[in-house]
Amino acid sequence: MLISKELIEEIRSRNDIVDLIGSYVNLKRAGSNFNGLCPYHGEKTPSFTVFPGTQSFYCFGCGAGGDAFTFAMRSENLDYPGAIEFLAKRAGITITAADQEKERGGIGKQKVLEMNLEAAKYFRACLFDKELGQVGMDYFVNKRRLPMTIIKRFGLGFAPNSYDGLSKHLKSKGYSDEELQVAFLGRKMEKNGRTWTNDMFRNRVIFPVINTTGDIIAFGGRVLDDSKPKYLNTSDTPGFKKSKNLFALNYAKNHCAERLILCEGYMDVIALHAAGFENAVATLGTALTQEQARLMAKHTKQVLICYDSDEAGQNATRKAVRMLSEVGLDVKIIRMDGAKDPDEFIKKFGADKFRQVLESSRTGFEFKLESVLSKYDVALVDEKIKAAQEMRDYISDVYSQVERDVYASQTAQKLGVSLEGLKNDIEALRKKKIKSYNAKTEQEIRLGAMGIGDRVNPDGIKNIKAKSAEEAVIGLLLLREEYRGLVTSGKVELSRDDFISDFHGRAFEKIIELERADQYDFSMLGEFFNPDEMGRLQGLEQKRRMLTENGREMFSSCVETVKKEKKISASSGDGVDSINALLEQKRGAKKK
Repeated sequence: MLISKELIEEIRSRNDIVDLIGSYVNLKRAGSNFNGLCPYHGEKTPSFTVFPGTQSFYCFGCGAGGDAFTFAMRSENLDYPGAIEFLAKRAGITITAADQEKERGGIGKQKVLEMNLEAAKYFRACLFDKELGQVGMDYFVNKRRLPMTIIKRFGLGFAPNSYDGLSKHLKSKGYSDEELQVAFLGRKMEKNGRTWTNDMFRNRVIFPVINTTGDIIAFGGRVLDDSKPKYLNTSDTPGFKKSKNLFALNYAKNHCAERLILCEGYMDVIALHAAGFENAVATLGTALTQEQARLMAKHTKQVLICYDSDEAGQNATRKAVRMLSEVGLDVKIIRMDGAKDPDEFIKKFGADKFRQVLESSRTGFEFKLESVLSKYDVALVDEKIKAAQEMRDYISDVYSQVERDVYASQTAQKLGVSLEGLKNDIEALRKKKIKSYNAKTEQEIRLGAMGIGDRVNPDGIKNIKAKSAEEAVIGLLLLREEYRGLVTSGKVELSRDDFISDFHGRAFEKIIELERADQYDFSMLGEFFNPDEMGRLQGLEQKRRMLTENGREMFSSCVETVKKEKKISASSGDGVDSINALLEQKRGAKKK
């Protein structure tokens, strides 16, 4: 067991779920519960519900759910031990050494973070070494014109042109080849039956990535010659998910309550911070992700996109505008005439000029309209029609009727087309998109009910009847202690082997294992299941809670169905017949 049930209960009791989630999501009371827009998927109508009575949450749209620990895991990108530590610190609870994470034989997050800290010290020492780091220091100080205060503030470093300098250093500290490889600090090499580890970062200036709690979670490295790739970034590790983090957010979070500046690269961000714009962040070698958009929405109200002015940068801008708007952020685009990126702009024109550019930033609509006008020659009929169609497509996705009317008016004026005609086309296309969306949603619901495309429980499709009975059994075990007692006492004979679904079997096994040890608590399951799985379990419990028929007879009936269907499945070999039977049943219902 990670830590005791009693400590888990104390941490949870001192982190009221409404207060916790309310610090991330705007919640409104709905009877005895609270509703809000789900922080894990884009939506216009609230489907995210917090239940104070059970100290749980569940999204009826995307299926995210769980308790305070699950929420912390999802929202702060933590593993289960990290969520415990995070909530304990939030509640002012000190976890003693005896409570700490046990060794599980694997290479966990804490080990990776320790290695990263040691690696960062090594890179920094190399940079300040007059012989080893001269070329790196020359790049930062002379080429990039960074002051020493900024170099030290961001912990910048240098990886010498050595095959195993860092590897030898980390091994001298007791770390193994396997640990270096898992942390993306070393690369496994093989030749003639011999294996060894080379440094992942060589002859590169190093940019440590630091999270909001001060841990060094990853590195970015830029070459100083013509080697490829130009930038090398840490891949996902037990301590890092690049899609869920932002470079320099550890500093920007203290300066971005009103707005964030989103850049493409490390140097753009560092140059902005050096010039006094400490609310700048960047993605980590990837295009903007939904997780990063939601992360920004947690910290600010407005995002100013400051991507490169080349074609790739403009394409990335268009995608970022849509993604950031979907999570409710006010989005504007910075235009930097005379420079390709913020670093170059500030070097050429200075911080004051950049401040003026910030204040004259364009809305997403203005950016789109300007792009269309530069793309088409609207003096030509065919070009004008194409421009109108592209703007029609854009405006039809806008949720607000007022905004659509304003945008249509400005577009009609700029293109020289009929406002009434443009508005009619916009609304017609909007209705078509809504119809298509509803049809797609209906299909997803049908497929979901059959278990098709279910990543949490892919075995569910093998036997629909068994899936339903297994879900009921797990939901009832989660809901009521008496049913767990019936199993542990042997009054109800049921084992993991009776389940067709591996997910349901694992859930049953862990629930009963905890119950037998007198350690059952829903939160304790977080040690064994990921947030998506915890959301599914929360949904199963919530479903039973909403039903009135949860008596002993119902439980016994579902247990018998589970065991019976497993025997049938074992004799038939697969669940194809179950699926075909369901499809035939649906066809028959349609004929009637």
